[in-house]
Amino acid sequence: MKLAPHLHRLGNDVVACYLIDTDEGITLIDAGLPGHWRDLLNELKSLGKSVGDIRGLVLTHGDSDHLGFAERLRREHGVPVYVHAADAVRTRTGEKPKTPMGPMKLGPTLGFFWYTLRKNGLRTTYVRDVIEVADGDVLDLPGSPVIVQMPGHSPGSVAVHVPLADAVFVGDALTTRHVLTGRTGLAPAPFTDDPDESRASLDRLAQLQASWVLPGHGAPSHASPARVAEAVRQAGA
Repeated sequence: MKLAPHLHRLGNDVVACYLIDTDEGITLIDAGLPGHWRDLLNELKSLGKSVGDIRGLVLTHGDSDHLGFAERLRREHGVPVYVHAADAVRTRTGEKPKTPMGPMKLGPTLGFFWYTLRKNGLRTTYVRDVIEVADGDVLDLPGSPVIVQMPGHSPGSVAVHVPLADAVFVGDALTTRHVLTGRTGLAPAPFTDDPDESRASLDRLAQLQASWVLPGHGAPSHASPARVAEAVRQAGA
């Protein structure tokens, strides 16, 4: 789905990933669930492009509901996969600490797991080979994405700032739809390793300039990063 010039979303408010379309090729941000592969092919077809036009995939972090088709893209099509060094092991193996589930409601929780099942997300294929990135890196990919480290949800969680698309992709640094309660609106994300560190990382988000803030779960926020960061802080207070 096209959101704005250069900016497209795959998936929906339950699980989403993103596509940056440029004259130089395509950059993907996150890979959703395995079943989003078909969504990717359909979106590429609508643009008159193919998997061969994808130059790289940047992961906001290494959790399974963001890895979806990443290894398939790497293994079958040679697309490089980028992730912060602190989440490299998580991306390759799935190794991560257990975190409290927090508040939940039966309907939304079942809906999340049902959607995951429909999109073949119960058996994760981890990414065998990744390119490690660091805070401040400007990647040599379409749109020149900038890595902004935002630890908390995971040690290597990042925001990906793409000025060409006037957008910041935040993964699970925040949410606009809580997958376990169904509550909509800007808020801290569930399953966060270190909530205090995640809250502190909002200061880094607030410094960026963009018109779109795009989470991995929930509707895109068409607002400045500073306003988004403040709303998340208030919701988590």
